[in-house]
Amino acid sequence: MAKDFLEILHENETSATYFMLVGFTDVPQLHLPLLLVFYLMYILTITGNTLILVLVLFHSSLQTPMYFFLCHLASLDMCYTSVTLPNLIWLHSQSAKYISFTGCISQQYFYIAFAVSEYFLLPAMAYDRYVAICNPLHYSLVMNSKTCHLLAHGCWLTGFVSSSFPVSFSSHFNFCKSHVINHFFCDLTALLKMSCGKNNNIEVLILVESLLLGFMPFMFTLASYFLIVRTINSIHVTDGRAKAFSTCTSHLTVVVLFYGTMIVVYMRPASMYSPAHDKLFALLYTAVIPMINPMIYTLRNGDVKNILKKGFNLPL
Repeated sequence: MAKDFLEILHENETSATYFMLVGFTDVPQLHLPLLLVFYLMYILTITGNTLILVLVLFHSSLQTPMYFFLCHLASLDMCYTSVTLPNLIWLHSQSAKYISFTGCISQQYFYIAFAVSEYFLLPAMAYDRYVAICNPLHYSLVMNSKTCHLLAHGCWLTGFVSSSFPVSFSSHFNFCKSHVINHFFCDLTALLKMSCGKNNNIEVLILVESLLLGFMPFMFTLASYFLIVRTINSIHVTDGRAKAFSTCTSHLTVVVLFYGTMIVVYMRPASMYSPAHDKLFALLYTAVIPMINPMIYTLRNGDVKNILKKGFNLPL
């Protein structure tokens, strides 16, 4: 069956109806162990982020701007992971690893949309912490319900609008080199590497969008934390300083991991494309980070730990 599939692909070298995904590895002996690992990661991601949503929904003490944004982050992480990880699990449980052209483009669109939405949500969360720590007297006035909803909805809208541009380019690629994607999902850089002809426009678009939608939010977030740290250093009470640092370090950890891996993958020349490295980085920001986000926020947050101790009698 796989042989017939490849013969069909080679007969039509300028367009594609189906692609073959290599997956995380093409070593058969590793498929079952990886399948179990990926399945466990997905269960932990969905369970952890759902727990955050439930805690905020049913505890009025957590219905504040900070937890409002945290709910959106949890929702994005579940959507983001569900675009790629179930497909990766399916790939390692099947001998024929095919994906239709329509499915590939759809996966790419939602992957970019959720990623860009998170690019902008993290600075919004940083801004919330900046106002809370650097301008606490005006916090309730600045971070009111209308502002929070505008910021959150703006993040989602930016993601879904901006993703249409690179996806529209990639949907018109000609694939005369190969129809085998050396990745575990339809990543834009992997498709770009497979395409034939000059793709200077899409490479420039990727670089520009990476700067505007990735690097700029990252710099805004770092600037917010620079001001936060400067304010914290001016706090003379040790307990107050420790509490402020504890509130922000979890968010900063997520920011460095998320933006760091994304910048390495997308803000570099196409000539430096490395399938093995890209798959490792992609697994980090599509599966590992969404899985550890709930752990970071719950284990380092006093309010959530207190609720968990009372509700589940946990020794946290």
